[in-house]
Amino acid sequence: MANIITDLPKLPKRPIDSYKGNFGKILIIGGCRNMPGAPAISAKAALRSGAGLVKMAVPEGIQMAIVSNVPCATSEHLQSDSDGRISAASLLALEAMLPNHDVVVIGPGLTTSHALHNIVSRIALGFAGPVVMDADALNNLCEKPERLKSNCIFTPHPGEFKKLWEAYFDEPMPEARREAAQKLSLRTNAIVVLKGNDTIVTDGNNIYANTTGNPGMATAGSGDVLAGIIGALAGNQFAKFNNFQSAILGVYIHGLAGDIAAEKFGQTGMIATDIIDSLPEAWQMMEAD
Repeated sequence: MANIITDLPKLPKRPIDSYKGNFGKILIIGGCRNMPGAPAISAKAALRSGAGLVKMAVPEGIQMAIVSNVPCATSEHLQSDSDGRISAASLLALEAMLPNHDVVVIGPGLTTSHALHNIVSRIALGFAGPVVMDADALNNLCEKPERLKSNCIFTPHPGEFKKLWEAYFDEPMPEARREAAQKLSLRTNAIVVLKGNDTIVTDGNNIYANTTGNPGMATAGSGDVLAGIIGALAGNQFAKFNNFQSAILGVYIHGLAGDIAAEKFGQTGMIATDIIDSLPEAWQMMEAD
C-alpha cells in the first residue's frame, strides 16, 4: 500500500546573494523539422519557473527558427538526418554537453527513430543528474525498454503511458490509474507523472494526486510546459528537491497556471503559451502563501 502525499514542497526564497548558477543549468534536447516549437515551449516554461540557464539542443535546420522565440535561452545545433531529426552523429556532441548541465529535459518534439532510441537510452543511463523524459523520449524508450537509474522522471499522457505499459508488462493494465502508475514506477525505477484529470505522481512507494488544472489544458504543447517546469525545479540548488518533490510541485504549479489562464481566456481558447504567461502569477500566489 502506497503512502498518500498531500503536502506540497515549499520553494525557498532566493538569498540576497543569489546568482544564476544557483538555479540550475537546464539542457533541453528535442525538436525536429515538423515540430520545431516544442523545445522552445519547454525552455520558456523552465525560465518562467526560475531556471538560471537554459540551453536548447536541436537539429541544425530549426535552430534559427526557434532562437528568436526564446531570447533568454541559448542554443546548440545538432547534426540532423534526411528527415530533419537529430541524427546518430549527434550523440558525441550531446554527451560532451552533459557535464556542463544540472538537469536534462529530453523529448519535446523529438520524434522517433532507432538512432534516437539509442540517444535517449545513453543519456538516461549516463547522465548523473535528473532526466525529465517527456513525449517522444518515452516513445523511443518503448523500442527497447530498460530499467533505468533512479534519476529519471517520466511524464506520459495516457496514450504514452499505455505504450510504456505494453512495453514493460505482459499483463493487462489496471483500470485504476494510481495502481498502474505505481507499478510502472516500481518496474522502471523512475518517478512517474501520469498526466490527465487528477494527475498522479508516484515514486512507487508514495502517491500524490494533483488538485489543480482544467480541461482547457488539453492542448498541444501543455506537456512541454510541464516538462520545462519540472526541469527547472529539479535544478534549483536552494530547493534541494528530490525528483519526486520536483514533480509534485511541478504538476501543481502547472495546473495552477492553467487555472489562471482559463479565467483570463476561457478553456476553449487556451493555448500552451497562455499557461507559460500565467506562470509568474502562479508563482506569486505560491510565494504569498
